[in-house]
Amino acid sequence: MLGAAPETRGSIAAVVDTYRAHGLFKRWPIRYLATNNNLALKAARGLLAELAHGAVAVHAHVSVRGFWRDAALIGAALAARAPVLLHLHGTGFERFHDQCDAVTRALMRTLLERAAGVLVPCESVRAWSRFAAKQAHVVTLPNPVALEPVTKDPYRPNLVLFLGHLAPERGIFDLLEAVAAVRAAIPDLRLVCAGDGDRIAVAAYADRLGIAEAVKFTGWVGPSGKRALLESAAVLAAPSYDAALPMSMLEAMAAGVPVAAAAVGGIPEVVVDGVSGFLVAPGDSASLARVLRKTLADRELGARVGAAGRETVRLRYAPERVLPRLEEIYAALGVNSERLVGKAA
Repeated sequence: MLGAAPETRGSIAAVVDTYRAHGLFKRWPIRYLATNNNLALKAARGLLAELAHGAVAVHAHVSVRGFWRDAALIGAALAARAPVLLHLHGTGFERFHDQCDAVTRALMRTLLERAAGVLVPCESVRAWSRFAAKQAHVVTLPNPVALEPVTKDPYRPNLVLFLGHLAPERGIFDLLEAVAAVRAAIPDLRLVCAGDGDRIAVAAYADRLGIAEAVKFTGWVGPSGKRALLESAAVLAAPSYDAALPMSMLEAMAAGVPVAAAAVGGIPEVVVDGVSGFLVAPGDSASLARVLRKTLADRELGARVGAAGRETVRLRYAPERVLPRLEEIYAALGVNSERLVGKAA
């Protein structure tokens, strides 16, 4: 298996961590090779050694940011005739594909079509994958999300949580405008921004809107820090302009926190507006403000929507539902879960 190092930020590390926590590496003979930039050479040596010793298959987790770095490793596996599962994570593949020249698009198509399977987290990414590589075998495999115990606190503060990169395309400036509008009715409203990015620009805009004292920045938080924030949050805002299926949104739903999200990518496949969450158009800060105001003012509504969101995750994204599907794919590739079990690392 190829992917990000465990301490890396992003969906790949979160997904692989869930694989480990729920026994996939104990049930299958998996060797994990981290492919981050500073580890790419070591990963390449490890992969070539495994291929030389007859590795049965390669499961490669890939994002846009590291696509060409990982493409070289995937190409080596394909050249060795090892079946490859190309697992796409995150957003930007469609834009990346459109910006490439014809030769580069053809190379991308070849990788997708020669893979034994292209795994995607939602139907919107599946549709793009089939467009980019018509002969690719594309399979929708949801990212697994563990359900943590829910802290039932009817007196949660009026805290709006943002988890993600602080950048315009993530909708953070729209969220600031929405928070400024809602504070007129709910003056104790607070916004916590957990993530890296352009903190200075976000803080400056909050100051211009007169809400600087209501906005707190934590920087990037790990799993335990994220759980603590979700225990305190009354609502998660995910107003991104471009998203596949954000792990942060699914994790909030799993924690019973109602979500207010932009209707982009695979989000409408999961969130039923007003039932298991709230949907707004990307860039529509006025609608986002109305949703936040309604959710904070009516805590029974928030609790009901949060519970429905949690049930959605339980039924569709819980590890015990997702991992058997992945293991069926492994078995179809000819991997034997009883073989070389002691080799897992």
